[in-house]
Amino acid sequence: MNIRTFDTADFTDVSAIYQEGIDGGNATFALKTKTWPEWDAAMLPSCRLVAEIDHKRVGWAGLSATSTREAYAGVVEVSIYVSDKAKGNGVGYSMLCELITQSESAGFWTLQAAIFTENQASIKLHQKCGFKILGVRERLGKIHGVWRDVVLMERRSDKVGI
Repeated sequence: MNIRTFDTADFTDVSAIYQEGIDGGNATFALKTKTWPEWDAAMLPSCRLVAEIDHKRVGWAGLSATSTREAYAGVVEVSIYVSDKAKGNGVGYSMLCELITQSESAGFWTLQAAIFTENQASIKLHQKCGFKILGVRERLGKIHGVWRDVVLMERRSDKVGI
């Protein structure tokens, strides 16, 4: 497995992996993938990762801002998606570990994740990487007419912002 920096040429596969997450129903409130300009504007320019196995893209991860307030400049939200065909092979763990390392190098002190309560694999992955559950945001939003609860998780760096 190879974890590397995202390149614009990766976007078609990144978008397809994101669509798998949308289709699965437990990864995002989004109903359709973003266009390249939308995705590029939403994700911070640093800490964009792609996972490859046998030169095939099987996952991606990135960060987005949680607020425009200066005091929260070091607080970001994690997005991490693994292709259905690569789940259970350590792809998510490898990407999240690298994302943590790169986020600290970039000066971010808090990583947040908002995960549907049903997505136990993602919750366990984040816990394995040092995220703590802060609470559950009940009936946070609807998807296909169904209210969804979201677990709010956070990882505070022990290297940055101390």
